[in-house]
Amino acid sequence: MSAVRPRTETAVRRLRWRSDFEKKCLVSNFERRGWRKVMDDEDEYWNLYWASKGTHLSPLMMRLGEDQMVNHYPNHYELTRKDLVVKNIKKYRKEMERAGRGHEVDDIVPVTFVLPNDYPLFVEEFRRVEAEQGKSTWIMKPCAKCQGVGIFLISKLSQIKKWAMKNGEATGRDQYVVSRYIDHPLLVGGRKFDLRIYVLVTNYNPLRAYLHSQGFARFCTAKYSSSPTDLDNILMHLTNVAVQKQAEEYNEDHGGKWHIKNLRLWLQVDTSRSMGKSGQNLAFTRFAL
Repeated sequence: MSAVRPRTETAVRRLRWRSDFEKKCLVSNFERRGWRKVMDDEDEYWNLYWASKGTHLSPLMMRLGEDQMVNHYPNHYELTRKDLVVKNIKKYRKEMERAGRGHEVDDIVPVTFVLPNDYPLFVEEFRRVEAEQGKSTWIMKPCAKCQGVGIFLISKLSQIKKWAMKNGEATGRDQYVVSRYIDHPLLVGGRKFDLRIYVLVTNYNPLRAYLHSQGFARFCTAKYSSSPTDLDNILMHLTNVAVQKQAEEYNEDHGGKWHIKNLRLWLQVDTSRSMGKSGQNLAFTRFAL
C-alpha cells in the first residue's frame, strides 16, 4: 500500500478553477488562496468548476475525475424546490414510520399539501381542523419562486377558491404548497425571525456535512400579530430581506439581522422572569446595532 502524499502548500496552490459566472466573493477567495483561473478559451484541466444551475446538468459534469469538484449535486433541486421537498419529506416520513419514529418528522414539519394536486386532501384537513380547533391559518407559497414573491396567508376556504379558479391547471414550477401556519411563533422583541445557517455537504453516501459556526437571524420590522385582520401585512409575517426593505423602519446598517451568537445569548435569558416587554425591545435594539 503506497503512502499518501501530504497536501503541501505548493500542491494547494496548483489548484485550477473555472466558472461560467463570477461573483466578487468567490473570485477574491480563490485568488487569496493562489488558485489559478482557467479561461473559457483554454482547454485545460480544472479542479473546481463553480457552475450555474444550467451548466451543472450538462454531460461535462457527469464525468468528473477524482480530483474534480463542482458546486452543485445533480438533482439538487429535489431539496431546494418546495413541492419536491414536500414529496421527499413524505417519503422520509414513511421510512420513519416503519421504524416507529414517524412522530419525529411531525414535530418539525407542519402539515403541507401541494396544490392543485392535493386540493381535495387540503380541504378535508382544513375542515377537520376547523371543526376540532376552530379558525386556522395557512400559508401559501409558490413552488419555484424566492424572496417572498407570491406568498400569502389564508384563514377561509373562500380565499383559496379564488386562487384555484386562476391556478386550477397549474403544474410543475407553477404549483403552490400550502402549510399550516404557526400562529404562536417564538418572538424576540415581539417580532418574528428565521435563521440562516450554512451547511456544506461534501458527500451524500455516506452523508458528510459541515455546519458553519456562524450564521444569522433575520427579523421582521413590524411586530407580530395573529389577528385575522393582519394576515395581509407581509412585513410582520415574512422575514425575507426583499420584503422587509419595503418598510420605512428598515435599517440599512444592520438589515434587521442578528449574529447567531447574539440570538443564542438572548435564548439563554429567562425572558419570562427577567425580561418584560420593554426589556425585550431594548435587547433587540442593542444586539441589532
